[in-house]
Amino acid sequence: MRGPAVMPLQPGTPVLRTSRDRFDDLVLAVVSDIEERWQEHLGLVEYAVEDTPQVPDDWDSDTVPLSSLVRGSGAKPSRLVVFRRPIEHRSSSRSELEAMVLTVVVEQVAELLGVTPEVVDPRVVDDED
Repeated sequence: MRGPAVMPLQPGTPVLRTSRDRFDDLVLAVVSDIEERWQEHLGLVEYAVEDTPQVPDDWDSDTVPLSSLVRGSGAKPSRLVVFRRPIEHRSSSRSELEAMVLTVVVEQVAELLGVTPEVVDPRVVDDED
């Protein structure tokens, strides 16, 4: 037998969503929820998902960044990038993945706003207390 086991509803579109698509949807859901509550304080922020961070050859840390935040200035927007592969690598289940994405995004938004993560989203609790 040749050909796909399942025919897509629209030609040229995959039937099954990839892990990348599901991760993008998860980040979008978290960002949408935070944006809805904090938009007036955040200003213009661009959100992105990339597979892995680009670390320099002389990177001396044992850890890989999970996200990146670049503050904007003037008309230039702030940019928050979430790195998919390092987060997926640290998560053993879907619920852990959801919790980690929430924590990473909330911590970066809190940094941008100059508040604690608990203020941005009470579901994120500081483990250092």
